[in-house]
Amino acid sequence: MTENSTPKVEQLKDLINYQDGSAVSREVIRKSTGTVTLFAFDKGQGLSEHTAPFEALVHILDGEAEVAISGKKYHLEQGQMVILPANETHALKALSKFKMLLVMIRS
Repeated sequence: MTENSTPKVEQLKDLINYQDGSAVSREVIRKSTGTVTLFAFDKGQGLSEHTAPFEALVHILDGEAEVAISGKKYHLEQGQMVILPANETHALKALSKFKMLLVMIRS
């Protein structure tokens, strides 16, 4: 999105579509201080274990996912969220098709 976005009311989960056998993403906001990104995962898809130097918030918009943080697994459903602490390993796996909003804070 541009630096000066025009206000528009949107339904977040409608801004991204599922794709068979894939994980897709759509960046909503990109700033030097952080990003807001939508993801849609087909069942069984996910993100492998990794770390990030910044805190992030994951909010489930649709479906169910397993989120692992430093080896501990959390079952999240539509409407739930979890914070991913900076520098801790985390991974995501789609238990069903699911959509999420990822907010990453860089400062």
